[in-house]
Amino acid sequence: MICIQNLSFAYKKKPVFHQLNLEFQPGHVYGLLGKNGTGKSSLLRNIAGLLRPHKGSITVNGFTPFDRLPVFLQDVFMVPEEFYLPDISVPDFIKHYVPFYPRFNAESFRNYISIFDIPADSTLQNMSYGQKKKVLISFALATNARVLLMDEPTNGLDILSKSQFRRILAEALDDERCIIVSTHQVKDLENLIDRITVIDDGKILFDENIEEITRKLAFRFAVDADDVTTALYSESLLRGHVIVSANTEGE
Repeated sequence: MICIQNLSFAYKKKPVFHQLNLEFQPGHVYGLLGKNGTGKSSLLRNIAGLLRPHKGSITVNGFTPFDRLPVFLQDVFMVPEEFYLPDISVPDFIKHYVPFYPRFNAESFRNYISIFDIPADSTLQNMSYGQKKKVLISFALATNARVLLMDEPTNGLDILSKSQFRRILAEALDDERCIIVSTHQVKDLENLIDRITVIDDGKILFDENIEEITRKLAFRFAVDADDVTTALYSESLLRGHVIVSANTEGE
């Protein structure tokens, strides 16, 4: 579905990627992780065709994103971390934007905003940032675009809204859809992500599915000092330590 080969990209003289190679397949929710400034958002924008690679290639459903062909655009939707929505009502927003997405499902959209507890006749500019984001997420999922790109989607959402987000994202995933989520809030999505890709210093540091990670590694709470000493990673808490260790017991 998405094939990235030898991708290189830079902002003026600041390199972001160098010969990046990745593949994303339908039927999965990918977690795109990394420190600030490692290029997670830039990668999503390259996939969406909002930025143009300096070298290498990206194909999405057989199309080159930066060509911005209508048949490509109707099948890709990106929810950016920062966005602008016009000063119109939700029904008018739907009226003006639905023609770009021929597989848009109005019933699904009504269901999503109902789950998010957003009044269907609200005016967008009277909403908080979190409410606007929930409208945009609902619209994105209702487009039935096969490629859904989400940049920090849980930022601005309260605890209840994050739970609602997980629910509707799980409902929206199917075997034909590829969802890529760039996030720092891994705990918000840990039950949905089935493959983790970590970008660091413009390269792929780690790329593995959750099943394989949990087969090799154990993530648990430890009070025994020996467990902490032998752990691959440990983090101190008030009640002890959270550790990552080799999964030798088949946990």
